[in-house]
Amino acid sequence: MSVNELYTKYTRVWIPDPEEVWKAAEIIKDYKEGDPILHLKLEDESTIEYAINPKTNQLPFLRNPDILVGENDLTALSYLHEPAVLHNLKVRFLESNHIYTYCGIVLVAINPYEQMSIYGEDVIYAYSGQNMGDMDPHIFAVAEEAYKQMARDEKNQSIIVSGESGAGKTVSAKYAMRYFATVGGSASETNVEEKVLASSPIMEAIGNAKTTRNDNSSRFGKYIEIGFDRHFHIIGANMRTYLLEKSRVVFQAEEERNYHIFYQLCASAKLPEFKDLALNSAEDFFYTTQGGNIYIDGVDDAEDFEKTRHAFTLLGVKEAHQISIFKIIASILHLGNVEVRAERDGDSCSISKEDDHLNHFCELLGVEHDQMEHWLCHRKLVTTAETYVKTMSMQQAVNARNALAKHIYAQLFKWIVEHINKALHTTSKQHSFIGVLDIYGFETFEFNSFEQFCINYANEKLQQQFNSHVFKLEQEEYMKEQIPWTLIDFCDNQPCIDLIEAKLGVLDLLDEECKVPKGTDQNWAQKLYDRHSNSLHFQKPRMSNTSFIIIHFADKVEYQCDGFLEKNRDTVYEEHISILKASKFQLVADLFHDGKDPVPATSTTKTSKINVRSAKQIPKATNKDHRKTVGHQFRNSLSLLMETLNATTPHYVRCIKPNDEKLSFSFDPSRAVQQLRACGVLETIRISAAGYPSRWTYPDFFNRYRVLMKKKEIVLSDKKLTCKNLLENLVKDPDKFQFGRTKIFFRAGQVAYLEKLRADKFRFACIMIQKSVRGWLQKVKYRKIKKAAMTMQRYGRGYLARRLADQLRKTRAAIVFQKQYRMLRVRRAYLKIRNATITIQAYARGMFVRQLYHEFLLHHKAMVIQKYARGWMERKKFKRARNAAVVIQCSYRRLQARRELKQRKIEARSAEHFKKLNVGMENKIVQLQRKVDEQSKEYKSLNEQLSVANTAYSVEVEKMRKELEQYRGKKGEGNQISSLQEEVQRLQTKLNKAQAEKKQLEDIYYTEKEDLLKRLADLEEENALLKHDKEEMNQRILSQSKDSEDQVTSKTLKESQQKAELDDERARYQNLLKEYSRLEQRYDNLQEETSLSRFHPGHRRNPSNQSSLGSDSNYPSITSEIGDTEDTLQQVEDMGMEKAAMDITVFLKLQKRVRDLEQERRRQQIDLEKMEELAKRKGNEDKNTADPDHDTDSAYNSLKRQELESENKKLKNDLNELRKAIVDRATQNNSSNELQDSYNVLLNQLKSANEELDVRKEEVLNLRTQIVSCSQQKEPITPIETKKMPDWSNSNKHMNRDDAIEAYQGICETNKLLEAQLQSQSRQYEDEMEALRTQIEVFRDEIERKQELLSQTLQLSPEAQVEYSVQQEITRLTNENLDLKEMVEKLQKNEKKLKRQLKIYMKKVHELEAAEPAVQPERRRHELTRQATVQRKEKDFEGMLEYYKEDENLLVKNLVTDMKPQVVSATVPCLPAYILFMCIRHADYMNDDQKVHSLLTSTINAIKKSIKETQ
Repeated sequence: MSVNELYTKYTRVWIPDPEEVWKAAEIIKDYKEGDPILHLKLEDESTIEYAINPKTNQLPFLRNPDILVGENDLTALSYLHEPAVLHNLKVRFLESNHIYTYCGIVLVAINPYEQMSIYGEDVIYAYSGQNMGDMDPHIFAVAEEAYKQMARDEKNQSIIVSGESGAGKTVSAKYAMRYFATVGGSASETNVEEKVLASSPIMEAIGNAKTTRNDNSSRFGKYIEIGFDRHFHIIGANMRTYLLEKSRVVFQAEEERNYHIFYQLCASAKLPEFKDLALNSAEDFFYTTQGGNIYIDGVDDAEDFEKTRHAFTLLGVKEAHQISIFKIIASILHLGNVEVRAERDGDSCSISKEDDHLNHFCELLGVEHDQMEHWLCHRKLVTTAETYVKTMSMQQAVNARNALAKHIYAQLFKWIVEHINKALHTTSKQHSFIGVLDIYGFETFEFNSFEQFCINYANEKLQQQFNSHVFKLEQEEYMKEQIPWTLIDFCDNQPCIDLIEAKLGVLDLLDEECKVPKGTDQNWAQKLYDRHSNSLHFQKPRMSNTSFIIIHFADKVEYQCDGFLEKNRDTVYEEHISILKASKFQLVADLFHDGKDPVPATSTTKTSKINVRSAKQIPKATNKDHRKTVGHQFRNSLSLLMETLNATTPHYVRCIKPNDEKLSFSFDPSRAVQQLRACGVLETIRISAAGYPSRWTYPDFFNRYRVLMKKKEIVLSDKKLTCKNLLENLVKDPDKFQFGRTKIFFRAGQVAYLEKLRADKFRFACIMIQKSVRGWLQKVKYRKIKKAAMTMQRYGRGYLARRLADQLRKTRAAIVFQKQYRMLRVRRAYLKIRNATITIQAYARGMFVRQLYHEFLLHHKAMVIQKYARGWMERKKFKRARNAAVVIQCSYRRLQARRELKQRKIEARSAEHFKKLNVGMENKIVQLQRKVDEQSKEYKSLNEQLSVANTAYSVEVEKMRKELEQYRGKKGEGNQISSLQEEVQRLQTKLNKAQAEKKQLEDIYYTEKEDLLKRLADLEEENALLKHDKEEMNQRILSQSKDSEDQVTSKTLKESQQKAELDDERARYQNLLKEYSRLEQRYDNLQEETSLSRFHPGHRRNPSNQSSLGSDSNYPSITSEIGDTEDTLQQVEDMGMEKAAMDITVFLKLQKRVRDLEQERRRQQIDLEKMEELAKRKGNEDKNTADPDHDTDSAYNSLKRQELESENKKLKNDLNELRKAIVDRATQNNSSNELQDSYNVLLNQLKSANEELDVRKEEVLNLRTQIVSCSQQKEPITPIETKKMPDWSNSNKHMNRDDAIEAYQGICETNKLLEAQLQSQSRQYEDEMEALRTQIEVFRDEIERKQELLSQTLQLSPEAQVEYSVQQEITRLTNENLDLKEMVEKLQKNEKKLKRQLKIYMKKVHELEAAEPAVQPERRRHELTRQATVQRKEKDFEGMLEYYKEDENLLVKNLVTDMKPQVVSATVPCLPAYILFMCIRHADYMNDDQKVHSLLTSTINAIKKSIKETQ
């Protein structure tokens, strides 16, 4: 159909209008193709000329016929475009008060801003069972369609409700829920719906806030799944939330408020139960007053708070939990009022200790005040080699405080949603569900940030799913009517989605920039410009370098980059989280324990598979290394939502906000059309317009357009044939219509064309009647006008001829004048230009000559300057070369010296060196004693020399004084004499002071030495006594336990009762474990705080090869042999642990250590159960067999043993303190190499003496046993009776009473020793059996897991099997590598601790040697004799493999690089790892640090290279 046929006179069109968006007009003149303007008449009878762009030739939109205006389905309109849709919605909303309109499968809902009586139960029953098009559009019709399709097709359904804030999304979702509750259950609301409705006040309180567009705006999206059983009755529900606006907690724009719960809690602060919250009016808190107005008209916050508390009660939240929730919310308000003050330097800040709000915050959350105050103004930076504690500026501290407040509120919001889901959860099996998605619509503001970006990204995904679904339904309709069709080209927004979420898209680049330590918003924006500048959906603003533009499906949006990185990181410092985890309130601690934190588990769990001993605390990895960004989390949750929606049948509800003033039934076209573009309604219209949007049944079409038919073409018996003939005659293009089985399908505009033909037909009949009458009247009038015109023409033509002749004469005269004047003007201009040119040439030539002369002059001067400059540069170059040669010589000599020093150190640490030192140890000790005597003699001689020097000095001073007096008498110069006297007095004072200090130091030294020796002797004696008493008590306990074995059978009846008590005890134990985890966290925080306060601020550099996992090696180390000296070095060891460098594998090590600790906890719990059972048996035996005297003795002995053990512990602590004091004193002095050697000798002698003492004890017991056995063979021993000592005999020799008692005691001790050994062996056997059982369970689980993996692998393709096996091998090698690395780090740390201890003991020996007095020769001779007879135990070093340095590459190549999985499977499991481990042990035993480091580095590099090659 041509344009000339459509745009004719009387055709109605739509033209753009700045106020009403689109304005109606009527064509008053036929339009011909190529005309620049279109003549129109508006509704107010005014005429305009509408300009048409010649480039685009875009004509105004055509209006639909009146018969189609007000249709309840927008797709039924003939012309489907924006003005037609807007006009139809306006007519239905304002004239008919219909708020619902269909747009294909979309229900458009306009908010009326008043209550309407169209949601009662009678309306629900009226829509129940009806088809979607049978009744007027309604939200109940959409809900009925979803419910009916779920029951009919047994497929899950979804209702997607979207729109702007204040458009009525939540109300629409609520009515859909009510419909499902009524239809899917009884007439009244079901219990599930009551709970869901009860959750509404809670979610509105914690998730809704006042904005400039809505007083109760939802600041998050939610998806509610309503579960149905096989009978399609509601059985449960589940809620998922998306993108909570956390920034509103700390910032609100003008005329906006924070979340309702803050104002509700402040309004109810005067209640008695809320006195501890220390709250006042909301005007007193920073987080609630930034918007300016804290009130909402018509809203009572106190009343709403009561509804919120009632809703919490309905959902089963206990009163104690409610109070805890309100405490957390109140703490956020107090945190916002914490005042951070900047220091003078500007790089640090502080918080006053008297800050009431910080005190309230710590009290409400149950955290440490000092720690929170410190970490709010400081932060910790952990690198691979060192740890910093850095101060923060005031702005950084405020940002950290705000981030903490947002994180606390987000965690509380998440906890409440999880609790609501638990209340709505059901144990019944769910057959199907209907999901209701209440999500934000497309948003664009003047300032668009990260939240708007995520919202619009979600709408892009939803629009893509919406377009594909509408396109699918449109094609199904064509196939149902058997219409031939081709693919409709619809606007696919996949390129825009790829721009956002694809690889190296906006989100990927944002996450990458967040990982950069010093990433900024500007750098991220620059990366976007460089990467996506050629994208069709990405633009760079002309006037900004910190923003970007994305062309969405609805509109073009400009986003400001400021704050994107901070909001995406959602950074909260780990120190704050650690403090909150250590809270004394359980709810607060649970909020911040994620799935990765270790939690106590019951003893019956079998998840842990390794039994290890407990280790020292492990530095925890920071949260920022593992936490996902907000964009990544939102993308994952959005992908999960899209998977859910794609697996269901969607139904769409688009809510429209008619005006911003919230007036009832008021329609603002500009606001409405903006939302129609954003919500996808116009896209639905466009897809429908691309096909056949207008559809008529054959009878309706015949009745409407029979006027266009001729009488001979009408066939009443076959109306379908008549319609076909008519359309073939009227519409020449067959593509403009199609004939279906029951309907005729028309392209867009064809129905309007038929309406125009029909109107033209009627108009032509009217014109025929009017033509005859108007023709006669015009003929009469024409004759009169013709006669008058001829007369007027005759006179006019004569006047015009005379005027033309006069004009010709005047024109010829003017031409002559112009010729002469122009000639004169041109000659004058030529002469003026010629003179000026000559003058300019003269001056220019002079200037060029002067410039040439000046250039020659400068060239000459430059040559002179260059001559002197080059000479100076050559001299400077020579000096630099000479200095460099000197520096190189110094560096080379220093390198040679360092190499020689390192070689000497290696020789000093080698085993051969220590063997040489041990040769002739006894002689060296004698030499040391002699040297001490010589030093004491030398000390005495030095004292004598000092006294002689003092005497001589006094004589000299007296002599000088006399000379001064003589000189004063001769010269009379008083000033010089007085200065000399003052100098003499000053020297005398220094001498006296030095002597006094020396005497004082000597007295202190001798006193301390005597006290130390005395206390050491007392401690050794007391320790021997305690050991003896302890052995006696152990023997008595063992004898009692032996007697109790005969009564085991009598206790079977009491096992059930004991089992119940044991279960209660286990429950209490679990609670204690949970409390222990919190206290342990608090201990970690306090320990860290103590370390920071103990040492000066800053960082402490540790060796890069120091492990962060402590020295829990499985191999014997020297530190374990030294014993109590480890306590002396605890402070140094703690410093190393706290400041240890972090490795890239810390996370994996922490996971392994958590498993080890869990296994150790299980083992200890099993031991505890055994001890409880043994204690119960002892208790029953004591009650049945023991007499009162025996009970009294047992109680007395147990108390005595406890007292002795506590006294022994106290003495050990005193000994450690003394040793520590000696170490501190020793560090103040310097020791020589000879004293260091003597210290090593004494240390080895001390160890050997201890080992010899143990051997002697065993020999004494064996000898006593042999004596008793010999006496028993010759004469039986009679039992000892009370208050009577028996006679003992040995052959024919008489044994006195003391010998008999001693022999009897030896027998008792022997029996006790044997019993103890037997019981230890039995316990060891039981432990081994338990370990074997545990190992069997582990093997079973491992076999099951491998079988599952094998079955999964067999199902894969051969290529996938190979890839999977390689992946498994890589994982195993990686774990083994980490274990080896951890072991090497432990050994290195043991070595370093040994070096530190050796240094301290060397200083200690030096101190003792310097203060050792002379001893008697007899005693020294006795000690030397004892030392000479010491026996040394030979140690066997096994499990080591020696290798040479040049074989290292070959070793790594055979064990790592060239090792194949097929070869490994045929050998011992983990054989390459064992070989490498034995090599490392040997290198470590030889103290070859360079060899260990080289082997580990080569192994790790080979493993990494193998992993890269397999990938």
